[in-house]
Amino acid sequence: MTAAPPGPSVVMVAVTTGQAARDGGIDRFRTRLGGLTWAHLLNDGASNYLPGVLPAVLATLDQPAKMAGVLVTALTIGQALQPFTGRLADRIGGRSLIMIGLTTSSVGGGLLGVAHSLWSMIALLVLIGVGNAFFHPQALAGIRAMMAGRQGLVTSAFLVGGELGRGLWPTLASLIVAHLGLGGLWILAVPGLVTVPWILRWAPSLPDRRGQGRAIRWRTHARPLAVLIGYQGIRTVTVFSFVTFLPILWDSRGESLVSGASVITTMTVVGVVGNFAGGHLSDRVGRRPVLIASALGAAVLVAPMAYLDGPWAWIVAGALGIALFMTAPVTVLIGQDIFPENRSMGSGIALGFANGVGALLVFVIGLGIGDDVAGVFWVLCGLSAAGAVTALLFAPDLMR
Repeated sequence: MTAAPPGPSVVMVAVTTGQAARDGGIDRFRTRLGGLTWAHLLNDGASNYLPGVLPAVLATLDQPAKMAGVLVTALTIGQALQPFTGRLADRIGGRSLIMIGLTTSSVGGGLLGVAHSLWSMIALLVLIGVGNAFFHPQALAGIRAMMAGRQGLVTSAFLVGGELGRGLWPTLASLIVAHLGLGGLWILAVPGLVTVPWILRWAPSLPDRRGQGRAIRWRTHARPLAVLIGYQGIRTVTVFSFVTFLPILWDSRGESLVSGASVITTMTVVGVVGNFAGGHLSDRVGRRPVLIASALGAAVLVAPMAYLDGPWAWIVAGALGIALFMTAPVTVLIGQDIFPENRSMGSGIALGFANGVGALLVFVIGLGIGDDVAGVFWVLCGLSAAGAVTALLFAPDLMR
C-alpha cells in the first residue's frame, strides 16, 4: 500500500470489530480513521481561522468592531445547509462531497487575504461555509459506517481533527499575517489541496440510495429535533461569540494579534480533552449527564474570560474548552439517532443547521453590543445556563 502523507499525531482507538475486519483489518481501519481525521483538521482549520486575524481584517476593511459579528455570521451561516447536503449525501453515496468540501474550504480560506472590500470578503466567507457544509455530513456518515460498538469514543477520535484545526489555525494565521501580511494567507490552502486526492483512499464509498431510502418521518422527529437544535444552538453561539469577540476585546486593551489568537487556540486545543472525555463518558454513564455538565461548566467559566489576563486567561480558556467540547460527539450521535433512515442528514442537523442558528445569534449579539464587548460574555453565561435546562427535555431513548 502506498504510504499516506504525514499527518498530526492523533489518538487512535483500537476497535476490533467485525466491520473493521471486513474493511481490511484493524490497521486499515486506523489508516482510514487517521486520514479522515487529518482531512477534518485541514477543512475546519481553513474554515475557522478568521477570528485569529479578525482585528487585522476589520482594520483593513475600515469596519467597526460590531461588524465582527456580521463577518463570522457570513462564515458560519453556510453550515445551515448541512441538512440539505446531508440528504444529498444519503442519496448519492460515494465520497465526492467530502472532496468538494475540502477543496472549497481550502481555496476560499486561501483567498481571504486578497479580499479588499466588505462584500468580496462576505462572498468568500459564505463560499467557505458552503464548502464546510459539503464536507461534514458525508464524512461523519463514512466514519459511522466504518465502526461498531463504542461509537461515542470513535466519533470523538474523528472530531478531534476538527477541533485541532479550529484551534491551531487561528494562531497559525495570525503568525502569517504578523510576518507576511494578509496576502500570505494563501499558504493555508496548500495542505488541503494536496490532501484532496487521498480522500479516495481513506473514505469509504457509501451506497447510492436513490430510489431506496425511506421517507423522512418529520412528524415523529419534530420534537427531538427542536430540542437538539435548541441545545446545540446555545453551544455554538457560545463558541462562535467567544472566538469572535475575545480577540477584539484583547485588541482594545492593546494586546497583540497573536496573543488574542493564542487564547482561542488554547480553548480549542485543550478542549480536545473534553471531546474524548465526553465521548467516553457518554458510553459509560449516558448522554444526559454529559450534556448538563457541559452547559453548567460553560455558564460558570465564560463570564470571567471578559476580565482575566495573564496566565489565568489561558488556564480558564482551557477549562472552558473542555466544558464546551464535551458534547461534540454526543450531539452528532443524537442527530444520527433521530434520523436513523438518513444518518448523513442527522449529522448535518446536529453540526450544521444548529450551527447556523448559533451564527444568526452571533449576528444579533454583534449588532447589539455597541462598545460594551465585555457584556457579551455575561449574555453567554445566561444562555449556557439555559442549555442545562434544555438538556432535560431530550427523550430517554436518545439518552442511552
